[in-house]
Amino acid sequence: MNEQVAVFCSDASARTRLQALGDWMRDHRGAIQAIQWTVVGFYLVLLIWPAFLPLPKEYAHFYENLVLFAQFVFWGIWWPFVMLATMLMGRVWCGVFCPEGALTEWASRRGRGGSIPRWMRWGGWPFVAFVLTTVYGQLISVYEYPKAALLILGGSTVAAMLVGFFYGKGKRVWCRYLCPANGVFALLSRLAPVHFRVDRARWRQAPHRTPAVDCAPLINVRDMTGNGACHMCGRCSGHRDAVALTVRSPNEEILRGSEKEFSAWEAALLFFGLLGVATGAFQWSASPWFVQLKQAAAEWLIERDIYWPLGDGAPWWLLTHYPETNDVFTWLDGALILFYIGASALLIGSALMLSVRVAGWLTGQRAMPWRLAYGFVPLGGISIFLGLSALTVSMLKAERMDLAWVSDLRAALLAVALLWSGHLLWRLIGAEAAAAPLPRRVTAWLSLMAAAGLVVGSWIEMFFLW
Repeated sequence: MNEQVAVFCSDASARTRLQALGDWMRDHRGAIQAIQWTVVGFYLVLLIWPAFLPLPKEYAHFYENLVLFAQFVFWGIWWPFVMLATMLMGRVWCGVFCPEGALTEWASRRGRGGSIPRWMRWGGWPFVAFVLTTVYGQLISVYEYPKAALLILGGSTVAAMLVGFFYGKGKRVWCRYLCPANGVFALLSRLAPVHFRVDRARWRQAPHRTPAVDCAPLINVRDMTGNGACHMCGRCSGHRDAVALTVRSPNEEILRGSEKEFSAWEAALLFFGLLGVATGAFQWSASPWFVQLKQAAAEWLIERDIYWPLGDGAPWWLLTHYPETNDVFTWLDGALILFYIGASALLIGSALMLSVRVAGWLTGQRAMPWRLAYGFVPLGGISIFLGLSALTVSMLKAERMDLAWVSDLRAALLAVALLWSGHLLWRLIGAEAAAAPLPRRVTAWLSLMAAAGLVVGSWIEMFFLW
């Protein structure tokens, strides 16, 4: 009994500290803005300056060369650990640190304040933006070269500011509808063990004339039930004495969410984007299958005197073209990269989609049970972290650091991803089809796990077999 009381007091204390943190964020907007503008300055320097410097032709430490330092910061630290932080703390990157978010809101407060057009609210933009950005980044080697990073990240920043200038009245319209990472953040933040919880009963008891929250990502705070769109900026903390930063189970939002909170577009982004396109993008350069395919295609072309696909005259902004580092893509390279990523997305995405359809059929659901798709979110989050952190590991190995432990960590993370998703999927099947016979539920779960195994198997090949 005493242990139960101690646990309860500990949880209550944690909730109190978190609530105080949320209130501090609300009351210290100036400090958060100072953080944001500091990040903006750091971001612009590392994005723009290296693009006008010569590429290092000989070995150099990343802490000695600004080009390599910027590469390490953006792709070795920033992106992999932003993804990890989103799974642990929600979209705090968006609300507190993101330079694009700060710049688009700044532009919106000084812009025309136009109404948001209907086409911009289309639910498929997160999927389309993520796929196009990821694929284009591979074609121009965005992870390796500062000009490519400036083109993609800088282009996204300029677009964010233009959207902010023309639409919204001090809001983050770009972040809500068009940001290429928005959909990924929305998925991964569902796993965060902290969130801003809205107490509906207290909300109704508050005076009706309470001023509305200045919510940058355009959320109806009263109806907010999850982390998907929340930027964790703290502006709504304590509003109407009904909003508080609290702890929860990492599985809660996925297991308890209503049908209206799950969408086919998010499932498509998870299956064909995060687990399909991204996996192919991370793995093609290490794949022996890609090399074999390229050799076979080149031989076939040469035998038929077709040489133009082997030309390497494409500009750097279309295909990678850096002769000074002996890194030049031919038209054949570009075509095969597109093929490899597309085939990976089609194979993995279709397998996952089919497994959900089979599971729905086995448990007596005629309509596609999109809710089951969200059981794969832990697998998607850990997969993208492993893919992004591969560059981190490569750069640290170049510094001759002892990274023998990395293989064990990768294996452990893959095991966690498979077990976590497996647990969620079993719980979701029970929630969706509790009346279905146990053998059917087990078979449905096994079909889902077989598809998950395909993803895990692709990472095993990359990290342990190739």
